[in-house]
Amino acid sequence: MTPASTAPSPRLTSLSHGGGCGCKIAPGVLSALLARSALPPMVFPDLLVGTETADDAAVYRINERQAIVATTDFFMPIVDDPRDFGRIAATNALSDLYAMGAQPLMALAVVGMPINVLPHEVIAKILEGGESVCREAGIPLAGGHSIDSVEPIYGLVGIGIVEIEHLKRNASAQAGDVLVLGKPLGVGILSAALKKGELDAGGYAAMIDATTRLNRPGTELARLPEVHALTDVTGFGLLGHTLELARGAGLSAHIDARALRWLPGVQALAERGTVTGASGRNWASYGADVKGLEHDTVLRALLTDPQTSGGLLVACAPEAVERVLAIFAQQGFGDAAVVGRMAPGAPQVVVD
Repeated sequence: MTPASTAPSPRLTSLSHGGGCGCKIAPGVLSALLARSALPPMVFPDLLVGTETADDAAVYRINERQAIVATTDFFMPIVDDPRDFGRIAATNALSDLYAMGAQPLMALAVVGMPINVLPHEVIAKILEGGESVCREAGIPLAGGHSIDSVEPIYGLVGIGIVEIEHLKRNASAQAGDVLVLGKPLGVGILSAALKKGELDAGGYAAMIDATTRLNRPGTELARLPEVHALTDVTGFGLLGHTLELARGAGLSAHIDARALRWLPGVQALAERGTVTGASGRNWASYGADVKGLEHDTVLRALLTDPQTSGGLLVACAPEAVERVLAIFAQQGFGDAAVVGRMAPGAPQVVVD
């Protein structure tokens, strides 16, 4: 037997300096890094979506009617159960395809593991969890790449296809649109509580249910002409991803804090100070473009909380709201709710 198979298994979360989408580089830092490239831009006429609006995936036209959608997402453990970690990471990665209105075609695994620290059966369960989500999505896990790394890392490359007329971007919201959010918020706070040993069984079950629910409604929602923009809420929190909608459309986004849905116990945990470091980094990156949270530090922490495998954020015409909510409900997203609106004004987020 190898040393890795005989030693007791450490907690997965103890091996990572961050967890889930909280591992993301802060948006302000990421923008500065990307802006440092000295290479002149190249023009690819068939690249329909690239890096220009921080959208969820790249989109490349393959014929007059269809385009390939490609994305990748991977991170360090948000939970200690290896199979749950694999399931969450895979669900999160495929979400970017649904957020563009695409139908997934296949996936490749991205694997980095401390091979002499984690028992091999633990690593196998992580991979099994990811494969189980691909099976649920009806796609093959067709390959991938693995390395021996200091911290455990897992995720997917997702490849999908979309009818170009149904492609939805995060930059096409219109004034008067209603904002609908598909999942309750608070994943980062619950994961912080788990790491501190403060999360009970009910809270853990709610977190796993939310983070392993595939955002399948996105494919059907994208076919509605009244749905103008789609994205998913992940590492930059609700405020950060709503701000991307606002900046892309050149509009002001208004969030109704009273309408937001929360995972069980999240608000109480935030009031006790159980928050993630990523929340503060998010606020430092984009807080200058957010109004209404100058004195409410608890709500600020809640709205900047990184959401691993979070919900779809839909901008749709008011007359389509009932249909949008019905599609969510039919596919098991009963917590979907109207949370705000888009209005003329400077690109910013206003919390009402």
